[in-house]
Amino acid sequence: MNALTEGNTAGDFVAWEEDSYFSRDTGTVAAGNDYEPGSVLGEITASGKLVYWDPAAIDGSETVVAVLRTPAAAAGADVPDAVLMKRHCRLKRHGLIFGPGVTTQAQRDQAVAELETLGMLAR
Repeated sequence: MNALTEGNTAGDFVAWEEDSYFSRDTGTVAAGNDYEPGSVLGEITASGKLVYWDPAAIDGSETVVAVLRTPAAAAGADVPDAVLMKRHCRLKRHGLIFGPGVTTQAQRDQAVAELETLGMLAR
């Protein structure tokens, strides 16, 4: 029998969100990677597209702006209208996914602090 593998779902990282989808928004995820729900994202200033948050970047993506709520298969093309967590929610810290530019606990702590300034508490 073949084993089935389920990727991350919102239940892996969202503990609570505001009613009527107030915590959510949409955005365009830039081509180049496939992203799982729970991915911590930054926004490239020039294009307005979302990519993995990278604290060493200098293109705007060094600032946390959202957490991806739904999968985004963006390896070959941009994904428009990806669902994001952007405000007033409680997140499960252990369910957040960080990109390859995040390699230390201090960087993960920095991301959590930036999420908190957006009204997203990660515990």
